[in-house]
Amino acid sequence: MRRLALAVSAALTLTAVCTAAPATAQADGGPAPLGIANCTATACHFDVPPGIYHVRLVLGGDTASSTAVTGETRRALLAETAVPAGGRVTRGFTVDVRTPEGEPTGAEGTAGLDLAFGGTAPALAAIRVTPARHAHRLFLVGDSTVCDQPGEPYAGWGQELPQYLREGVAVANHADSGESTVTYLGNPLLWATVQARVRPGDLVLIQLAHNDKTTDEVTYRANLETLVAGVREKGGRPVLVTPIVRRWFNADGTLDNATALLVNGLGVDHPAVIRSVAAERDVPLIDLTARTKALVESLGVEGSKALYLYNEKRDNTHTSVHGATVYAELVRDELVTRHLVPEGMVRVG
Repeated sequence: MRRLALAVSAALTLTAVCTAAPATAQADGGPAPLGIANCTATACHFDVPPGIYHVRLVLGGDTASSTAVTGETRRALLAETAVPAGGRVTRGFTVDVRTPEGEPTGAEGTAGLDLAFGGTAPALAAIRVTPARHAHRLFLVGDSTVCDQPGEPYAGWGQELPQYLREGVAVANHADSGESTVTYLGNPLLWATVQARVRPGDLVLIQLAHNDKTTDEVTYRANLETLVAGVREKGGRPVLVTPIVRRWFNADGTLDNATALLVNGLGVDHPAVIRSVAAERDVPLIDLTARTKALVESLGVEGSKALYLYNEKRDNTHTSVHGATVYAELVRDELVTRHLVPEGMVRVG
């Protein structure tokens, strides 16, 4: 959707080898897949309506190449992939195209599907885009630490998660900056929109806590239960996710304080309430608070700065692209460990 200006260190190679068929009718009477005719030297634009699409790429060229793919609002869709000189590698992913293309309360963006190619030496040999009518869908409900952030240096872990899922699973990131459980439920652009999209079997990850600074425990618990019940009402599978920690160290190098561990001014321990609701309502839990706490403490005061925007903004809450990528890997690991996505649908290693 939004055309991404992407500086590359080498020219993108668009070869005539293995290119997709032109956009004419197929033998069965349906439209041909959209292909490389929709691409320029650094990007592709496909004039498609909102929906879920499979993207199949052939990477490689006459010289050694290394290609990464982003799309829509800075979503990481394919991690950098190296191909030797003369080689070809096929990769695929499934992408959610919607309006607005990023944050639900943000700018609409450009209609259609936009992809951009980066990496140290990008080379695209062919591309094919087709509707994904039976894809698995993974919805994200969250705040600014999860959302598709529109501008650098910010990034949400949900923005980096798609690169860890194989073709057949689409991330529908409906996280939005500044939202609490109260505001997410109350805004028709948010929860009502997500619930209307959920189909039987869809996975819905819920991480809301950072902005519930004035939400009392009874209300916070009830809001989480409402979200869980709303997912199940549509046949979806809710997953509760405890919030990432704030990078707020004690003198002894630990994060055992209210600011770091998301205990609000009313004394509401958000991660503890989430764990409690998950246990009581038999909801799978991804304890991202525990995972990120352990990681940040292991890196220490200096090493953990790169995960957040401390160096750029003196920000100990929001993550850098690097931090969002690392935290997305933690979520990926939990999806695998807890068997929340189909076998073979997750990129590991």
